[in-house]
Amino acid sequence: MSESRERQVRYEDIKEAHDRLDDDTVVKRTPVEQSTSLGEMVGGEVYLKMEHLQWTGSFKTRGAYNKVSQSVEEGVDEFVAASAGNHAQGVALAATECGAESTIVMPKTAPQAKIDATRGYGGTVELVGQDFQDAMSYAQSEAEDGDAEFVHAYDDPHIVAGQGTLGIEMYEDCPDLDTVVVPIGGGGLISGIATSFDHLSPDTRIVGVQAEGASTVHESLDKGIPVTLDEVDTIADGIATGGISDLTLDLIDAHVDEIVTVSDTEIAQAILLLLERAKQVVEGAAAASIAAVLSPELDVRGETVMPLLGGGNLDMTMLQTVLIHALTDRKQILRLRVRINDAPGKMEEISGIIANHGANIHDVRHDRAVENLSVGDSYLVFRIETSGAEHAESIIRAIESGGYTVEDINQK
Repeated sequence: MSESRERQVRYEDIKEAHDRLDDDTVVKRTPVEQSTSLGEMVGGEVYLKMEHLQWTGSFKTRGAYNKVSQSVEEGVDEFVAASAGNHAQGVALAATECGAESTIVMPKTAPQAKIDATRGYGGTVELVGQDFQDAMSYAQSEAEDGDAEFVHAYDDPHIVAGQGTLGIEMYEDCPDLDTVVVPIGGGGLISGIATSFDHLSPDTRIVGVQAEGASTVHESLDKGIPVTLDEVDTIADGIATGGISDLTLDLIDAHVDEIVTVSDTEIAQAILLLLERAKQVVEGAAAASIAAVLSPELDVRGETVMPLLGGGNLDMTMLQTVLIHALTDRKQILRLRVRINDAPGKMEEISGIIANHGANIHDVRHDRAVENLSVGDSYLVFRIETSGAEHAESIIRAIESGGYTVEDINQK
């Protein structure tokens, strides 16, 4: 029998964790809200599990407390963990609540808000490496060389069982679910939730979603072993682990029905959509579940579906980046390059056309030193705020009607 098989998580383990977490000062029961807007978009009933409103802003507290509290009972008083942010806060809070010390190793690229929050929960933060794998390697070596117990973000039955308590809540919140959609990083969250549903509601479809730039599950399932990426590239830092474990691979293989991947553009659009329609601020990892529900890869028409919003720790710099990306994709931010005869009054004339169409010019610049540009010609590059794609097209047509050559350089 393989080690991962010996460490399999049973529903009974999750139920014990659920009883252990029955303290709303550590883990609170998060609400569920129906989104009629999303339901209309997909042709079904959509219920949002709003775990981003959990203490620490993430589900990670569940697994961390389940693990740490049991270890403290066995005499452990010092812990070390590696995390891009959410697991860090969960371990720091759990250790502090249990009267223990915690050292959290985070990559140097971790959002400052998550670093500050981890320190606020009582953790000592060390910044090491450029990604989660660098931080993980260092934290494991620190645990091997010292007295602290290493708390893995997902490759631990106690962690998986703690995360699985969400599955119990989601079932109790809505027993007649057809589909549950869960983001996947290392796989601990979906492993626990899927194990719960396999016991409580085996007919419910469990769908996992990964970001394209950090996707490993499809290949891992095909090969039958965990596949690890050398590097990841996604705005969804909460699921940018770059790999799963033997434990979570076995559980995903046994209990998860379907895996989809989504692009960063789809994730950015989902963040913006949740802001506009649900009035909720979530991080990229959480928005991935909404991106999946809206994706053509997943059909939920006529179904009752619950996407999990697993975290709300969105760095404000990242929020700005995401909004610009999403608004540009919608053509609500439009960049136009207009070729002109570089003579007085041309900028005023084109600006007037834009203004007459009710758009706001954010900024404009002259480009004169461009290869193959005729003597006496130049480009005006406008960045414009519009109401959307139709508005943008009407502005382009109006400028062209004025005798100018126009390029939409958002598309370049």
